Amino acid sequence: MDVSPFLRIIYLCYRVLAGLRYRARRRFTLTGLGVVGGFLVAGLMSPDTDNNVAYQAFTPLAALILVSLGWAAFFRGRFQAERRLPRFGTAGHPVKYRVSLRNLTGKTQTGLVLMEDLAHPLPTFVEWRALQVANERRNPSFRFWERRRSPLKLTPAQAREWPVLPVRAQEAVDVELEITPLRRGVLKLAGLWVGRADPLGLVRGLAKVPLPGTLLVLPKRYPLGAIPLPGSSRYQQGGVAFASNVGQSDEFVALRDYRKGDPLRHIHWRSWAKTGKPVVKEFEDEFFVRHALVLDTFTRHDPSDMFEEAVSVAASFACAVGDQESLLDLLFVGPQSYCFTSGRGLAQTDQMLEILAGVRACENRPFADLERLVLGHVAVVSGCICVFVAWDEPRREFVRKLRQLDIPVLVLVIVESGRSARLDPGPMRDDPGRFHVLEAGKAEEALARLT
Repeated sequence: MDVSPFLRIIYLCYRVLAGLRYRARRRFTLTGLGVVGGFLVAGLMSPDTDNNVAYQAFTPLAALILVSLGWAAFFRGRFQAERRLPRFGTAGHPVKYRVSLRNLTGKTQTGLVLMEDLAHPLPTFVEWRALQVANERRNPSFRFWERRRSPLKLTPAQAREWPVLPVRAQEAVDVELEITPLRRGVLKLAGLWVGRADPLGLVRGLAKVPLPGTLLVLPKRYPLGAIPLPGSSRYQQGGVAFASNVGQSDEFVALRDYRKGDPLRHIHWRSWAKTGKPVVKEFEDEFFVRHALVLDTFTRHDPSDMFEEAVSVAASFACAVGDQESLLDLLFVGPQSYCFTSGRGLAQTDQMLEILAGVRACENRPFADLERLVLGHVAVVSGCICVFVAWDEPRREFVRKLRQLDIPVLVLVIVESGRSARLDPGPMRDDPGRFHVLEAGKAEEALARLT
């Protein structure tokens, strides 16, 4: 795809300015940023000495900054750290964890602060350009304040600075840190910054502690009420291979070792007496509920608010269905077609959320690929939950085919924020209770009202 050189120049300017802002917040304290701001204002107003006295503040402020920078340059701390990250985080929710910081110098270190160093704090050109295109589509006018407004955060996370208790020579202290991931996916951490402010409290001296780490950030999930999901139990050939041994068929199959959660009534006492370890009876389970969760990944803009909201809605249903005694098949199209099954002794909800954390928009394949994947799978499902990012003719035709096959369908269409115009239900016109339009950014409120 050809990209205008002018657009790359704008992105380069953005990278420079955003990078300077990111480094300034790390190097300067809040008081120091205020002094720098006053210094810049005084510098801009200094040439007009006849109408203002701002020039009188220029030299003292410059002296304060230079003295603080010189003092901070003499900070020579050496540290070692160990970070204990949790397995998962959730986009938009703070993650707390502990860091053990060891002082490798020969004297006690006081007045320290600890900060995370993000591996990729700024968006790539592709991400930045996608957001600009989305903003242009949303607000094609010259109203600058509307064009900039977007809930999508391109910065991967927000990390605060945390004070550290005095650390004696060659000793360690535990610090509780908090970081707020803003996007799902893998959050990469490059290390830690240990800082100490100069006596004036303006500039920090910094010491970097290399400490690579990763945190898998799961998509947002919204609480769902008692939503009656479509479909009922269906015959599943070879059901034992697809579900745990809790079912409606009592045909004995075999014996196996006891697993945590097996009902006591299934224990085979004679075999336990012979082997000396608990053994349970295995039964066939060929009739159970199996839902298909269809995620529409076909959008031209990644990242986008609508697509991220669609992933969050899919994750919410994955958690809700995962708590029930049924199977859930997640179907979507990426570089290839995917079908993942969870529930009843197979993959757990956490694994389904891990998959959704890495889902990306599919820009170069037709919607017909998803249609073929689902229609080839409907013979075993009890019902379909479809999460769409558009409601055009291909998607309406897809739903129409599902209904012609007598597959119960729940349709949720994600629309752009501020554009919640009523959509024609099309093939769902005779069942409006199973057709819902969710506005990006307000899906949580809409899902809470579903019954």
